[in-house]
Amino acid sequence: MSAPQTTADATGVGGPGAQEPRAGRERQRARDASHARDYGPGFIAKLVLMAVVDAFGVYVVWSAWQAGSYGVLAATLALLAAANWAYFSRRALPLKYVLPGLVFLLVYQIFVVAYTGYVAFTNYGTGHNTTKEQAVSALLVQNERRVEGSPSAPLTVVEDGDVLGFAILTEDGDVEVGTADSPLAVADGATVDGDRVTEVPGYTVLPRDQVLQRQAEVTGLRVPVSDDPEDGSIRTTDARTGYVYTSTLEHDAAAGTMTDTTTGTVYTPNDEGLFEAQDGTTLAVGWRVPVGLDNFATAFGDSRYAQPFLKILVWTFVFAVGSVATTFLLGLFLAITFNDTRMRGRRFYRTLMILPYAIPGFLAALLWSGLLNTRFGFVNDVLLGGAEIPWLTDPWLAKLAVLGVNLWLGFPYMFLICTGALQSLPSDVMEAAKIDGAGRWRTWRSITLPLLLVATAPLLISSFAFNFNNFTLIYMLTGGGPRFADASVPLGHTDILISMVYSISGVDGSAPKDFGLASALSIVVFLIVGTISALAFRATRKFEEIS
Repeated sequence: MSAPQTTADATGVGGPGAQEPRAGRERQRARDASHARDYGPGFIAKLVLMAVVDAFGVYVVWSAWQAGSYGVLAATLALLAAANWAYFSRRALPLKYVLPGLVFLLVYQIFVVAYTGYVAFTNYGTGHNTTKEQAVSALLVQNERRVEGSPSAPLTVVEDGDVLGFAILTEDGDVEVGTADSPLAVADGATVDGDRVTEVPGYTVLPRDQVLQRQAEVTGLRVPVSDDPEDGSIRTTDARTGYVYTSTLEHDAAAGTMTDTTTGTVYTPNDEGLFEAQDGTTLAVGWRVPVGLDNFATAFGDSRYAQPFLKILVWTFVFAVGSVATTFLLGLFLAITFNDTRMRGRRFYRTLMILPYAIPGFLAALLWSGLLNTRFGFVNDVLLGGAEIPWLTDPWLAKLAVLGVNLWLGFPYMFLICTGALQSLPSDVMEAAKIDGAGRWRTWRSITLPLLLVATAPLLISSFAFNFNNFTLIYMLTGGGPRFADASVPLGHTDILISMVYSISGVDGSAPKDFGLASALSIVVFLIVGTISALAFRATRKFEEIS
């Protein structure tokens, strides 16, 4: 006789049949939790963020396409694909945190270094800024002359935003309008009053007073007749009548030559990225070409750069080493002084010590430039009673001023790191030294200083690298001056290598642009700093093993 069925079994509660509903509820809760995790507020925020990133990426892609920068276009597409995969795939969880840093590393470090290396082996600079096709177009435009006997056309100056253009009335009665970047094209719906264009759809007719205000822009404007540069362009001298100008140069695309139609001289491309005639004369505009190691040979073999380079290299080392040594010694002395528990008001004094560190470096250097002015500076006029000491115009005093100002700017940083290192020294080691009978000097020399150097040595190396490339201080305080009297390039006694690179690049307008040579020198600076830093870190590791 079978046992009577229990109430729990009959109702399905507590028996085997109860496990299936409970398991179903657990699976449903797991699905709900997964859905909330995947499609909750976090997912919405991620979706919005990626939408913004993708929109910006599409804008960059479109701009690169318009500019013909297909390398930037391909790189942007690759980064967008990686970002979308990383943030929408469950398999790439670690990459979500690493990807932003990798992107910045690729764009601002690896790409910059690679592009600098590429430019260092080219002649990129004044007269060689563009491609060969762009150089040909520029030469054709720059050598334009009015076509003799060409008909004139009534002209009206128009404006599209801030872009000027010309609207002309042709012999057939059509109105054609164009800008420097857009060749003439028929404008439908234009209004003409007599021989003057009074209204053009999409453009604003420029009033006469504004034409006079922008006279230089109007007379210098060239509007291409067509997409072919050899067809010439429309120019004007009075903002009322337009004339056709064509170039005196003729480009033979098949032969790759340029011919001066007035003299018959034929210019052929040479290895330096210029059109050159048989007598050695060249046309003004060239293009970028690879030059191999020519920039490095110029840096070390051309007397215009080699002699200043050696002087500047020696001064750069003196400046970097002197800055690290003086700031560290002063910072260490102050840290030891204010670390003494017997001194009262230590917090107040420590606050005063870090004030120079709180002022932006470029602003502080600019202020010191005024304070050290020979005739009107506070140092000479007030502190020295009206003396006229040439702090920034004498070569030796200028170098001393640079080191002094950098000491004022840099010692608070060393004070902070030395204070932290002193306070982190193990107290038991110091107590053991006292028990063993070691005096203050012996304790300092054998225990405190080695332990202090272990903690601060990497920061000293980074400080050396920073001062080796401390462009801001040199540029804002002395501008690299005073200039070398025997140098044909704009370089001076207080220039360091990085400011020399800046001057040679021509960005400041003091010399013709030579980005190739500047990039070559940048590589030299990188190799010097990298080598010294590597050797220093290696020595630091040995020091740590010994200590």
